[in-house]
Amino acid sequence: MSDSNKTNFTNPSTFILLGIPGLEAAHIWISIPFCTMYAIDVLGNFIILFIVKTEQSLHGPMYYFVCMLAVTDLLLSTATVPKMLSNFWFNSREIDVSARITQMYFVHCFSVMESGILVAMALDHYVAICEPLRHSTILTNCVVSKIGLALVMRGIMLILPYPFLASQWPYCRTNIIPHTYCEHMAVVKLACGDTHVSSYYGLFMVLCVKGLDMIFIAVSYTQILRAIFSLPTKDASLKTLGTCSSHLCSILAFYIPFRFSSLTHRFGHNVPLHFHVLLANVYLLVPPMLNPIIYGVRIKQIRGRVPWLFTHKGT
Repeated sequence: MSDSNKTNFTNPSTFILLGIPGLEAAHIWISIPFCTMYAIDVLGNFIILFIVKTEQSLHGPMYYFVCMLAVTDLLLSTATVPKMLSNFWFNSREIDVSARITQMYFVHCFSVMESGILVAMALDHYVAICEPLRHSTILTNCVVSKIGLALVMRGIMLILPYPFLASQWPYCRTNIIPHTYCEHMAVVKLACGDTHVSSYYGLFMVLCVKGLDMIFIAVSYTQILRAIFSLPTKDASLKTLGTCSSHLCSILAFYIPFRFSSLTHRFGHNVPLHFHVLLANVYLLVPPMLNPIIYGVRIKQIRGRVPWLFTHKGT
């Protein structure tokens, strides 16, 4: 690699995405599961969106939130995977300054949106189980639309400091990003100015914003479980709890990799770098792949429409 990619420069016009440090020789092989997961993500989420759109019986709050989750999953993975695969397959590692900031912004913006959607889905389950007679009057289409708009605006506004701060830093150490995409902390470490504000804000996003989302979900499910266990029969309790299983799986698929990735990146100084990068990719690839599978398998109305989708001979 030329010296211009290492030192003796200030504020370079392009940066180099290294991929997975230490595993460069295996990039082609690593790309196979990554590409497979992305293909499942795209196909599965488009199927979910198509089924909900065409099936009138699915036009309700729960399925609207599932559609929001599907769209966010598609955008989150598409913000990173195409560039990642071009790196693995064609050694296309360069990314210019504007693309670097744009990718960093959208990756974290869509991540915050997805976290908020999971909270909204918890609210939907809470109202459906704890206030079943008022569900249709509380969560009207208008209210669901306002919730969706609020979640989009929350993601946009909370992540705005990331690109603003990143564009102010001087970069004079290296232009090599040891990652597959422009993750916030990976970019912060390249700056040679004072990055304390950005580091603290990133920690605030992890512990407070998404931490509060997890608290809201936990409070919702505490009330849900109280209502479930107060039902008169065990069968009724199990059936009601089963309606929450797909959402609980999505929560675990999203927050467990996220927590491990965020905390090891900040505090796991003895963890190998390639492990950091792999974990960050698991966080971006696995939830978007699993969500359409989870909802396609667990929700009877969607599961019943999938065979029809592939066998129907009409338009």
